[in-house]
Amino acid sequence: MRIISGKYRHRVILPPTNFKARPTTDLAKESLFNILENRVDFEALKVLDLFGGTGGISYEFASRGCTDITCVELNYNHYSFIRRTAADLKIEGLKVVRADVLKFIGNCEEKFDLIFADPPYDLPQLPEIPKMVIDKQLLADGGIFVMEHSEKNSFSDLPLFIMHKHYGAVNFSFFENSTEEAEENDGAGN
Repeated sequence: MRIISGKYRHRVILPPTNFKARPTTDLAKESLFNILENRVDFEALKVLDLFGGTGGISYEFASRGCTDITCVELNYNHYSFIRRTAADLKIEGLKVVRADVLKFIGNCEEKFDLIFADPPYDLPQLPEIPKMVIDKQLLADGGIFVMEHSEKNSFSDLPLFIMHKHYGAVNFSFFENSTEEAEENDGAGN
């Protein structure tokens, strides 16, 4: 696994061979960040990386100048690896949380500018995750949520959905809490 762009560009990260995580492919990661570069200012983002796995997505955000990243991972070996790698790279502003992601979402009181979720494709609760993030209102105004999933899933009927992209076996569904949408939601209660 390598970091695609930014300060840590070309750094190779080698997780142990016994890791169960499925890192996002380089092609998919590069395509994802090309899309995001046209939509966000990385240095101003507050990011939430759910199902951190190897930490690859968090490292990409840090490499591009993001200094407020929360990475959530339940597996102790993965959690420890992410912390060690962040220390080795001298990444500041990356908080690694060891927690069950579904419980974390349920208990979280913060809002984020960008949320990325890459759950195991066979996770039974995978189809519920976008709705949980949206219902819990974890996205700040103008915030973007990106869900990585297999071709078996479609989220186009959910509120805030804006587009779907696929790169080989990797699929991304994008959601945006646009200012217009946020104003409509606020006005609905009056």
